[in-house]
Amino acid sequence: MQDGADSRTTAWNSGPRARLRLLDEVTSHDHTQVMSKVGIADLKAHLSEHLRKVRAGRTLTVFDRDTPVARIVPVDAEAPLEIRRATRKAGQIRRPGRPKAKTDSLAVLLQDRASR
Repeated sequence: MQDGADSRTTAWNSGPRARLRLLDEVTSHDHTQVMSKVGIADLKAHLSEHLRKVRAGRTLTVFDRDTPVARIVPVDAEAPLEIRRATRKAGQIRRPGRPKAKTDSLAVLLQDRASR
């Protein structure tokens, strides 16, 4: 019985199907080492891992489904971020008034999707 198990294992691990299984294994498990795009859920679940890659010099593009929404890039030490002071206090900012006409939310959504 041991010999039969070995021959089945050998048959399973050889031939064109074995190469496809290997390709599937690489595709499904090693994609984070090759691709520079990440979904929001994956970014949230593995934030530390992705930030390590960015620190190492890699740029990540964040996708919401199939739409790119952000890019995470390494900080350039020679051109540090500029910190700007607020020009007004929060109490000085007024809310915008109500719109004069009703808004058709569905039309706005469809227009936005059509422009992408």
